[in-house]
Amino acid sequence: MSAPITAHGVTSGTGSEPITARGAASGTGSTATAAQPRAVVLDLTGRTALVTGAAGGIGRACALRLAASGARVRAVDRAAEGLETLAEEAAALPGTLEPRLLDLTDLDAAEAAAAGADILVNNAGLQLVRPIEEFPPDVFHTVLTVMLEAPFRLIRGALPHMYAQGWGRIVNLSSVHGLRASAFKSAYVAAKHGLEGLSKTAALEGAPHGVTSNCVNPGYVRTPLVERQIADQAAAHGIPPERVLSEVLLKDSALKRLIEPDEVAEAVLYLCTPHASFITGTSLTLDGGWTAH
Repeated sequence: MSAPITAHGVTSGTGSEPITARGAASGTGSTATAAQPRAVVLDLTGRTALVTGAAGGIGRACALRLAASGARVRAVDRAAEGLETLAEEAAALPGTLEPRLLDLTDLDAAEAAAAGADILVNNAGLQLVRPIEEFPPDVFHTVLTVMLEAPFRLIRGALPHMYAQGWGRIVNLSSVHGLRASAFKSAYVAAKHGLEGLSKTAALEGAPHGVTSNCVNPGYVRTPLVERQIADQAAAHGIPPERVLSEVLLKDSALKRLIEPDEVAEAVLYLCTPHASFITGTSLTLDGGWTAH
């Protein structure tokens, strides 16, 4: 039997504030002052957004944030209970949220689910921490299927509608591991590096049609997936779990904390705003300074 894999899709319950916005400097040259924490203002009424891995973690935060902006959200996940809870949370929001039970290894179904989407958020992911020589080939295949081939099929399914209307937003939840490698994460790193290339290609092809495509690259986010990684890393490095966060995960981070799912969701939403219409083919890094080294 192969080693178990873990997946995005469990509610994190962080209850954190949205990302803090800074006030703009005045024309007199005065110093900008910090504003109270607030959310990006964007009216997505009439837009249809699809979010994968929506039952928990980053996907949950993105689905709720998009629904709060008035979008019709298709919340895709394989976790039925998590989707049910998400739908209850979204019931009072301005937009609507439709839970869709879907296993992204069914690639034809994934492509069909994306038809008619104005906004596509490719978030679903899997993780297994093992040395390459011990990494189960079937798990490697599954990780690449869910995290690279499924996003390709979802983009493929969404583009005809986006092209026809001359507007679309593709946001791919990558990672600092789409920009840098770490030991023991061969499948995850390979998938994220591939997603970066796919996202850039979609940006080049989509530009004449009003479609942008970008990656959002968080460091370690406070999700159940990361919490399980701590246990896996403890086993891989032979150290107690309480030392993994400071000595392994955040060793090279200038900010010694996990980023919250709500902070990532605000970055995703920003890429859908009119102010971000010239941002395409790039990676928005939210890593606390990890890649500054």
